[in-house]
Amino acid sequence: MTTVALDTGVGPLLRNWRERRRISQLELALRAGSSARHISFIETGRSRPSEEMVLRLAEHLEVPVRERNALLVVAGYAPHYTETALDDPAMGALRDGLDRLLRGYDPYPAFVVDGMYTVVAANQGLIRLLEGVPEHLLAPPLNAMRLTLHPEGLAPRIRNLREWRADLLAQMERQIALVRSAELRELYEEVAGYPVAAGAGGHEEWEPPSSSVPFALPLLIEHDGRLLSFVASIATFNTPMDVTVAELAIETLLPADEETAAHLRSLVP
Repeated sequence: MTTVALDTGVGPLLRNWRERRRISQLELALRAGSSARHISFIETGRSRPSEEMVLRLAEHLEVPVRERNALLVVAGYAPHYTETALDDPAMGALRDGLDRLLRGYDPYPAFVVDGMYTVVAANQGLIRLLEGVPEHLLAPPLNAMRLTLHPEGLAPRIRNLREWRADLLAQMERQIALVRSAELRELYEEVAGYPVAAGAGGHEEWEPPSSSVPFALPLLIEHDGRLLSFVASIATFNTPMDVTVAELAIETLLPADEETAAHLRSLVP
């Protein structure tokens, strides 16, 4: 996944990240153990930051790992973080751990996506939920956003599609603002352009069951003649040191009521 630089030079890029985080030069300087004057000199190009300073500022600005490498390159240094393919032998332990985790969630749907929402691993719970989806949408590389919002995918089955669609698109918008990926922008424009059928689920068409949790938007989806209710959860890795790992997310669909949980358990052979 490539990124698009908004400015040339590490100074303007760091300034952009600081302004995006709504942090003053003085506050950033205090966090990074520097001075507001030095931060100002870096941002205006009057001072070239050291490699250590670029990494320190990026850490305090919570810059994504891929973007930290980009900052280093622009500043004239080599990338600090590796980017190892998930199928590399060095990732064997990680893959095994993810597989065990996904199996542990079964029969509840769970899957792993990368920074482009490509599904890189999934459990049987998700596979069962996707029964009946056309093969052309299930062909690799399987994309979670495309699969969910495509009019031939899960979209026709989602009873609260308008709310769920709005939430997913807002999630993508936040991600685009963070990583400035041209490929992610193209994916967003594709899925945002999918037609929504007249009468598709919306807040006027559905009422959440009385037992549903009030603190999260449920995913209400029809499956096997039943209405299932899920609450979505997303987990990421703490302090990743590899770009690939930094962009992985483990997504789970947990039952929002006992009826959904019982139905999922009944599907296990």
